[in-house]
Amino acid sequence: MTNYRRSNVAGASYFFTVNLADRSSALLVEQIALLRAAFKYAQARHPFAIDAIAVLPDHLHAIWILPAGDGDFAMRWRLVKTTFSRGLPHGEPRSASREARGERGIWQRRYWEHLIRDDEDFARHADYIHINPVKHGHVKQAAEWPHSSFHRYVRAGILPLDWAGCATEEMDCGERNGD
Repeated sequence: MTNYRRSNVAGASYFFTVNLADRSSALLVEQIALLRAAFKYAQARHPFAIDAIAVLPDHLHAIWILPAGDGDFAMRWRLVKTTFSRGLPHGEPRSASREARGERGIWQRRYWEHLIRDDEDFARHADYIHINPVKHGHVKQAAEWPHSSFHRYVRAGILPLDWAGCATEEMDCGERNGD
């Protein structure tokens, strides 16, 4: 079995990309309440803060801050993924290796993590998270996507409502951006 080397810095901030096994699925937004409950369940048992997040139909991006003295994000992801999967009916396609291990076929086994280095790195990754629904063509502007911390950033005055696009239907986006 491959032993992946992962960063393990206690109290650090990390950027993650986590994918469903079936990239054509819309399961994460179809079951958003179950996903939220899985996050709350994991946070109640092993605290962490979610500084930024966007949940798309088949994947999600997030920035977490782990508590001082704790760098075990892998256990937290395992808990989120397991809790979410247990709330779903069985029947998804599974590979022979997953069947042999008794695993569900909901999530990709691996995920991407990146240790946030500084404030600039954090801002760049938070922007990436918030623009992702636009990048994938789900909406024309970040404010239209409901499953994102973008709205929390707007309420906190960190980002304007029209960040990365126009915020009103009365004005054409081209006119708003000076095109």
